[in-house]
Amino acid sequence: MQNYIPPFQKIIDELNKLPGIGPKSAEKLASYILKMNEEDFGEFINSLEDGRKKIRKCKICFNLSEEEICDICKDESRDKYTICVVEEPKDLIAIEKTGVYNGLYHVLHGILRPSDDIESKNLKIDKLIDRIKSSNIKELILATNLTYEGELTAMFILRELGDIKLKITRIASGLPVGSDIEYADQLTLKKAFEGREEMDKEVLIKG
Repeated sequence: MQNYIPPFQKIIDELNKLPGIGPKSAEKLASYILKMNEEDFGEFINSLEDGRKKIRKCKICFNLSEEEICDICKDESRDKYTICVVEEPKDLIAIEKTGVYNGLYHVLHGILRPSDDIESKNLKIDKLIDRIKSSNIKELILATNLTYEGELTAMFILRELGDIKLKITRIASGLPVGSDIEYADQLTLKKAFEGREEMDKEVLIKG
């Protein structure tokens, strides 16, 4: 059996480690990279290195930023009394594109997955609770994906809020169960956001 030469196989193996990239996709990407001319390849590598150096997480909401505080958190025109919780920066971007929301965000950079031993502290849920307590937040929108893990994460946050008094809503209407926010079209996402439903914390926790 003919195998790829080690340097090429190494590229495939590294690409295969990326989420959503299987062996076949890794092979195609590796082949594409090798076919790039020197100028394009140089720009590709430079963009990766530059991104690694410049991109950081906002110290308030953990969105991707070039500075300590992201543009959304610095924007005085935003509603400072509402926080929308999302799994990833791409979900934040999807919501922003609808133009239906003008509050703040809290980006988890993941969700609770018991099988992967992901802990709540890695998702900065404790930081979220601190923000709510210290900033007089009036509404918390739980916009994690409508998947098992997304619902599990939303329920965990709900329990962690304890007796904190505020309005808690969950996007649901318009988005089918099991769907990811990033793949929803803007109209569907806009309707889901506008039609979000208030959650009864006491009933859910006791249940």
